[in-house]
Amino acid sequence: MVVMARVVRLVLLAGVMAPGTSGWAAGPVHAKSAETAGEFKASKAFDIAHQTALTMHAFLERMPKGADLHMHLSGAIYAETFLRDGAADKLCVNPTTLAFVPNIGTTRDMPSQAVCAAPGVPASSVLKNQALYDSLVDSFSMRGYVPTPGITGHDQFFATFGRFGGMGKGHDGEWLDEVATRAAAQNEQYLEVMMTPSFSKSAKLGYQLGWPKGPIDGSTSGGDSAHMDTGDPSLDKRAAGAAELSGLREKLLAGGLRDEIATDREEIAKAFAERDRREHCGQPDAAPGCSVTIRVIYQVLRAFAPEQVFAQTVLGFEVASAEPRVVGINYVQPEDAYMAMSEYHRQMVWMDYLHGVYPKVHISLHAGELAPGMVPPEGLRFHIREAVDLGHAERIGHGVDVMYEERPEELLKEMAARHVMVEINLTSNDVILGVTSNYHSLPAYRAAGVPVSLSTDDEGVSRIDLTHEYTRAALDYKLSYIDLKNMARTGIAHTFLPGEDLWASPDVFTKVNGACAGAKSPGSEQLSTACTAFLRGSPKAAQEWELEHRFAVFEANLP
Repeated sequence: MVVMARVVRLVLLAGVMAPGTSGWAAGPVHAKSAETAGEFKASKAFDIAHQTALTMHAFLERMPKGADLHMHLSGAIYAETFLRDGAADKLCVNPTTLAFVPNIGTTRDMPSQAVCAAPGVPASSVLKNQALYDSLVDSFSMRGYVPTPGITGHDQFFATFGRFGGMGKGHDGEWLDEVATRAAAQNEQYLEVMMTPSFSKSAKLGYQLGWPKGPIDGSTSGGDSAHMDTGDPSLDKRAAGAAELSGLREKLLAGGLRDEIATDREEIAKAFAERDRREHCGQPDAAPGCSVTIRVIYQVLRAFAPEQVFAQTVLGFEVASAEPRVVGINYVQPEDAYMAMSEYHRQMVWMDYLHGVYPKVHISLHAGELAPGMVPPEGLRFHIREAVDLGHAERIGHGVDVMYEERPEELLKEMAARHVMVEINLTSNDVILGVTSNYHSLPAYRAAGVPVSLSTDDEGVSRIDLTHEYTRAALDYKLSYIDLKNMARTGIAHTFLPGEDLWASPDVFTKVNGACAGAKSPGSEQLSTACTAFLRGSPKAAQEWELEHRFAVFEANLP
């Protein structure tokens, strides 16, 4: 593939590097090695930068940060972009609700303008009205938001998506360009972006077929029927068994679900092509954003009836099986929403079944994005465990409430032993859940040896970037340069890219795979034939090698 060739080419052109490393072990004791000269110099510069948040941000902006593995595309886009796109799409704005609304027509003069129902105004006019422009930026994001009685940060955050919605898939390529450009400016090299390709036909088919009248599934871990008691007599509370789920899946596929696979693949291909066009990728004047590899996580909307969610989940697994740029699947929408809470166990049961049907599709699940008071105490006790044990999650998004789970120490030990990585989103957890350093689970994960990596979640809505998250982690949790370096390594090591890991042992960054053991150091340009072949055959290892090269360059160029 072109991207793979580019990464390997960068590796082969890399400068000489001599990094020593330290990494997570499978338990609470971290394997460590002595700092190299470059790491020693970087640690000293890091300590000096620790004097203020601004000097720390400046230091960390240049530091290689590897990957952002938890990023929702629509939430990653800044409000200013949405306002330009809304004007281009001839949308209207309701100045009272501060949201986009459809036009009721367009003018005949050229260029045509939106015709809006009162009290709406054309989105294009917002660009000439600074007061309304500012109000919309605030409405589309967390900028300037202060909680008021009855309206929390959680409410504001999730309300933004409905306010800036209404635009078509035609902007996905523009948005990929935006996140890639921002990532490149911060020395990131890889993104896994959550996107929702079209699924309306599959959802409609799911409702037409209905839900199978299978038995209550109490035989699997966490199968307490109370976990799926919706309290709604219109919903069948039963988690259909494997036979019923298999039958429903076959009916979905036979009924036309496969037709939407081609639609989704075309949408993704067009988005990537537009991103490449904007950045001139493959041309002499290629933009820096071209150096950022992007892959897609197929996100499923979980806060709906099982007929829809199961159908979209099957579609997601099918697309991920057919489209190389889609490397995994995830569930999204607020975890405390009524349907998300009441359907959680049933969704994990069918994830268990679908993992057996599609064992090669990677799974990352939002789990534990909850805090005390948001839901009853019993709602905090099983989500992460079921995501790991039933949902086969290789990564957990957020995982904030882990210490409120039943037997949390056992769960942490299991996650460490199985190398289930946690995608940490500090600012998101603060603005949505009100969880800050004193109550955050990051120290518990690190103490237990659970692999962790920093990510942004929705950097546009939160008005942040990945450097902001690294700065926050460094200052709030008193992390060292080596701590942050290993978080970056962990992120790259837990991508859903194909291929073997560069490192000989998972999450231990002290010894490379045998094929490259003879290299002068990870990231070096002095490669054996075996190591070159290994990197060419493993996109994951090539990205890990590239990160080591970037660290070597960064550390060598520090004053």
